[in-house]
Amino acid sequence: MTTRAELAALDAADPLQSFRDRFVLADGLIYLDGNSLGALPRHTAARLQDVITREWGQDLITSWNRNDWIGMGTRVGDKIGRLIGAGPGQVVCADSTSINVFKLVAAAVALRPGRTVVLSDHGNFPTDLYMVQGLASIAGQGVTLKLVDEGDLIGAIDDTVACVLTTEVNYRTGWRHDMAATTKAAHAAGAIMLWDLAHSAGAFPVHLDAVGADLAVGCGYKYLNGGPGAPAFLYVASRHQATIRPPLSGWLGHDAPFAFDLTYRPAGGIVRNVCGTPPVLSMAALECGVDVMLEADMAEVRRKSVALADLFHQLVEDRLPGQFRIISPRDGDRRGSQVCLAHDHGYAIVQALVAAHVIPDFRAPDILRFGLTPLYVRYVDIWDAVERLGAIMAAETWRRPEFQTRAKVT
Repeated sequence: MTTRAELAALDAADPLQSFRDRFVLADGLIYLDGNSLGALPRHTAARLQDVITREWGQDLITSWNRNDWIGMGTRVGDKIGRLIGAGPGQVVCADSTSINVFKLVAAAVALRPGRTVVLSDHGNFPTDLYMVQGLASIAGQGVTLKLVDEGDLIGAIDDTVACVLTTEVNYRTGWRHDMAATTKAAHAAGAIMLWDLAHSAGAFPVHLDAVGADLAVGCGYKYLNGGPGAPAFLYVASRHQATIRPPLSGWLGHDAPFAFDLTYRPAGGIVRNVCGTPPVLSMAALECGVDVMLEADMAEVRRKSVALADLFHQLVEDRLPGQFRIISPRDGDRRGSQVCLAHDHGYAIVQALVAAHVIPDFRAPDILRFGLTPLYVRYVDIWDAVERLGAIMAAETWRRPEFQTRAKVT
């Protein structure tokens, strides 16, 4: 039987244990929502202060050259590329995930003339589907969104599909697609494969180049610890960069932006996928989070993530038998870095946990979602979180009136 003392010993021997001190975390707080918003790296505030007071305050507009503000998108993009298995020059940091989905879906459909279907699944994050629906409303009959169940995605890829779009890890359940097999199936049918890595980048090793992925998008504020609303990123495999033409042809995606030509001419390489001016302050914060991730051994991050989830599953089954449905996969290979439980009163239980200094989040209709970020989540945190959850269930404190009112953000 696992004991808290045994888990404390695991923490003491953890090769990642020193990373916890690199983040701002309040004493007594168990933060299990890094899959929605990563914790603040300690050096981010000083970095932003320097950007504000020196680079902006003193160097002013000369910082575009002197401090290479203009190169931030590709510099940070290449760093993210190292975390997602992408060689240099294939990732750029820009815009939001939603905008990048729109750009790359439109570009993917254009790469497959005569095909109209964008194939996705019911488990995909809604914003991806909304962007395709918006594109379809503009393009008329040129784009059709087709949805299937997650397990049926590969079998649904046929010669009508221009683009397969899915999120590698289901945001509600933690279920993980087989990236290599899905990409292979898309290519066998002549389709373009577009991956959303929102719950992958920084959570576990990703191998875009190795599996032959075509396109990918992802956000910077979850496992990359870039801060609220951090810029997103996009990946375009080198083999597509000369032919891809995003529909949002902004000035910084121009071949010569400071020539101020009145006719758009796409830049070479990944830069043509950029629209406008990089958000310097938020991109500087994102770079801090990415730099911390690059210091970690991603294989070790993944090993610990699997161990934390396995422990969570075990403790819930042992201590709270029959009280929750465990809906995150038990097989670590088929799971992202989260544990998901279902309960009819999930929202109120999550609010009671927050009051008990355990922060997960809730996803409708009934899911309690616990993000596992191995750089700062300890084994004893899992023990203590389940202990507090058990106390809430035993005393039924979740029934208190203040835990019933739904906030705007759940």
